[in-house]
Amino acid sequence: MNGAGDEAFIAAVKPLVDAIGGEMVPPDEAAPEDVVLSWEGSEAVAVRLPQLADSLDHILAAMERRKGKPLADLDRKAKQEVVRILEARGAFSVRHGVETVASALGVSRFTVYNYLNRQKEA
Repeated sequence: MNGAGDEAFIAAVKPLVDAIGGEMVPPDEAAPEDVVLSWEGSEAVAVRLPQLADSLDHILAAMERRKGKPLADLDRKAKQEVVRILEARGAFSVRHGVETVASALGVSRFTVYNYLNRQKEA
């Protein structure tokens, strides 16, 4: 990480990295699977992406913050909307995704599957 320009760039991308549950590391410590971001011709920072299952936990936590209360406290319609958003983001392609979401919403797996099926029929 170099000068003040790099520091401003890093500060600008930090909210995005935090939202996805990533970790920022110096470019010279980047692993092959990390994403190195360049700014003004030089490598500024490397982003270590989370495992998919960890991303789902971060997405659920962010949704809770946005709603201002635990997802389990939402009404049925709001829970259905959460399931719709999560499906669009690929949450149910993650191993144990349905179970993780059901637990966060305080409903059964069967209910999550019902919400998903209801969307496909609409």
